Amino acid sequence: MDAQRWDEMYRSRDQVFSGNPNGVLVAEATDLPPGQALDVGCGEGADALWLARRGWQVTAVDISEVALQRAAAEAVDLKGRVAWARADLTTTPPPADAFDLVSIQYFPLLRRPDHAALRGLLDAVAPGGTLLFVTHALADLAPRHEEDFDPADYYQPDDIAQLLGPTWTILINETRPRTTPPPAGTPHTHDTVLRARRLR
Repeated sequence: MDAQRWDEMYRSRDQVFSGNPNGVLVAEATDLPPGQALDVGCGEGADALWLARRGWQVTAVDISEVALQRAAAEAVDLKGRVAWARADLTTTPPPADAFDLVSIQYFPLLRRPDHAALRGLLDAVAPGGTLLFVTHALADLAPRHEEDFDPADYYQPDDIAQLLGPTWTILINETRPRTTPPPAGTPHTHDTVLRARRLR
């Protein structure tokens, strides 16, 4: 996770994302009772704003200061509902047992032998809370050698499901067609979705 690279990416365009919340978040979180939510890699803030407007208290975290400034500028009607925080959650774990929803939407989480960053995110889910992990389907991804990117280096929902253990129940672990058009110029037609509830 390179803050400078992400800042440059956001500076390269006036708006990087659509401004709409991710379709899987809307589908899976609409019926959840509002509580404390963690939006991992919040970008320009569409998911955090959607949650806050539905009554959630949101901690929205990103490594890019540019993205966070844009997101905060859109939140003028939500005073006190969203805490915008610049942090690298791959090295600085969020507080444990703190969130009723941990939403991880298309966040590039590198596999590690000790799974430390992933376990930090899992531990952030409070007992009774929900983990929602969404990524582009592996079949839609290809290595990009010019960027030194190999999708196999990143966690997929199946990897995470195998690490959850008996204190979790898996509600959804599937690949499904996207409900919204893919980002321009990308082949992302399907999402892979993991939704799990922490039992204790």
